[in-house]
Amino acid sequence: MTHLADPLRFLSMLVAWVATPWALAPHSVLLAVVSVVLLLAVLTVFATPGDNGLVREKIIVPVPGVVTIALALLQLVVAVVSSWVAWPAWAAVAVTVLVAASLIAEQPRWRYLLTATG
Repeated sequence: MTHLADPLRFLSMLVAWVATPWALAPHSVLLAVVSVVLLLAVLTVFATPGDNGLVREKIIVPVPGVVTIALALLQLVVAVVSSWVAWPAWAAVAVTVLVAASLIAEQPRWRYLLTATG
């Protein structure tokens, strides 16, 4: 796995955690808070054993690799959509490029996760 995938994934998810409540707050502060809790909770609760050295004993709900990939894709999509809603175009373009780079860098990890079972 590439060493670049981890920081790109983290930065992309960080954008999702920041941009989503920013985009939702004008409509509902409660919804903004709930969005962050949900985005963080799914990563905390659901994980694939063996992914990034995780052992089954430290995972709350073990899931197959395809679920981990779907959750990662959800975070990446949320980062892009929320950045376009909440921020100026230049920032949203930068986020889109970051997420595209993350998608490319994640491919080796995702190939591994497709063979992993929960």
